[in-house]
Amino acid sequence: MVKIAVIGAGVMGLSTAVNLQKLIPDAKVTIIADKFGTDTTSTGAGGYFRPNMDDFHVEDKEMVTQWVKDSWEFYSELAQSPSANESGQTLVSGTVVYNKPQESAYSLLATLSYDFHQVSEDQLRRLNLNYKYGYSFTTVITHTEKFCKWLTERFQAAGGVIQKRKINDIKELAGEFDIVVNCCGLGARELVHDEKVYPVRGHLVMVDAPWMKTFFLSEDDVYLIPHVDKLIIGGTREPGKFNTVPDPATREHILSRAQALFPQLKGVKVLREWVGLRPKRDKIRFEMEIMDCSNKVKLPIFHNYGHGGHGITLGWGAGVGAAKAIKDVCQSSRSRL
Repeated sequence: MVKIAVIGAGVMGLSTAVNLQKLIPDAKVTIIADKFGTDTTSTGAGGYFRPNMDDFHVEDKEMVTQWVKDSWEFYSELAQSPSANESGQTLVSGTVVYNKPQESAYSLLATLSYDFHQVSEDQLRRLNLNYKYGYSFTTVITHTEKFCKWLTERFQAAGGVIQKRKINDIKELAGEFDIVVNCCGLGARELVHDEKVYPVRGHLVMVDAPWMKTFFLSEDDVYLIPHVDKLIIGGTREPGKFNTVPDPATREHILSRAQALFPQLKGVKVLREWVGLRPKRDKIRFEMEIMDCSNKVKLPIFHNYGHGGHGITLGWGAGVGAAKAIKDVCQSSRSRL
């Protein structure tokens, strides 16, 4: 029986672990992390499935395309199933607006969302939106806290083991596990000394606005993401910032920009705020490394991190891809025995 450790309990680690159980049913899979549930970055994210292909490194695009397709198939099927509420998946329509055309950025999403279409400039003016290009579509919004809980329960029901523990040196897992999967996101800066991964600070404000049923995003990062129990208003993208304390001035800036576009939000009740650090890397790290450990032991480590603000959009698909790659390694090892 192959023993596999997955480091990280965000959506990337959970998705990878569940897919490992599915593709390698005789494996013993353990998730190791020092943070679980609401302490992870994933559970605070807006959960907005919106693959913008211009955001990815050119060398990653073919790989990312497959991840997006696999994620879309999984999320959209869940959103239209009896498990929709429990897993936190909802189909939501809305509009994104820009002052420059975005056909390239949305080329893949246009083939997935059945109702993707461009909104004319005249229609935008009638909506009091002073932008030249608009695109409307239906996508999946993931209630991330529910989804991570659902994945965790699914993992444990299939025999998965959870360890709450901080790994200071990945080599300490040699001898205890046959393969390690590194899904620790920003933690890779310390765990594997990768300074190419860096934080992009995001600040979100959650408000009580149950009448807002559609999503909205503008090119200047004003966005509204409706969840069942709240409306998420964003946001900020601050590369290199590590501070996770909500800033009152930023909150007011976020709210005032949204209220300028949607006056019906004036005076809305603020429920809470969230600041998270998106683990960004110019090129996603998705590869196998054979690490030399003590006593001539070699530890296979599969890296799956650096997805930035696309953790939900890419998470399931990247988990599928990682599990397939690790299954190939296991089969290759068995064939040599």
